[in-house]
Amino acid sequence: MNMRTPLKTARNLGSAKEGADHFWKQRVTGVANLVLGLFLVWLIASLIGADHAAVKAKLANPIIAMALLALVVSGTIHMRLGMQTIIEDYVHGEGAKIVCLMLNTFFACAIALACTFAVMKLSFGA
Repeated sequence: MNMRTPLKTARNLGSAKEGADHFWKQRVTGVANLVLGLFLVWLIASLIGADHAAVKAKLANPIIAMALLALVVSGTIHMRLGMQTIIEDYVHGEGAKIVCLMLNTFFACAIALACTFAVMKLSFGA
């Protein structure tokens, strides 16, 4: 006997009303980080022994800058989601949990902004 309403079955939401959204975001950003991390390894390997002008020219390429920005965004989202899971599992006080989750979000945003600034500065050659 199924106790779900047809609408609940169609939406496939659990008791937290989020369904598998968090799970899938974590997996998608994990795969993106794998691909973009391999790109970063290739980029660093291709720049070994290069002089400053060659590195500057390579980082000024818009494709390279966009890939690095994608890595920053994907990495910080993945980091935030992972820490959110840890906080939700191991911080038991409701007030402390809310504060930790807010600090986690602020920290992830600060890291993303700092990394984005660094990539943009390198990309525009400043």
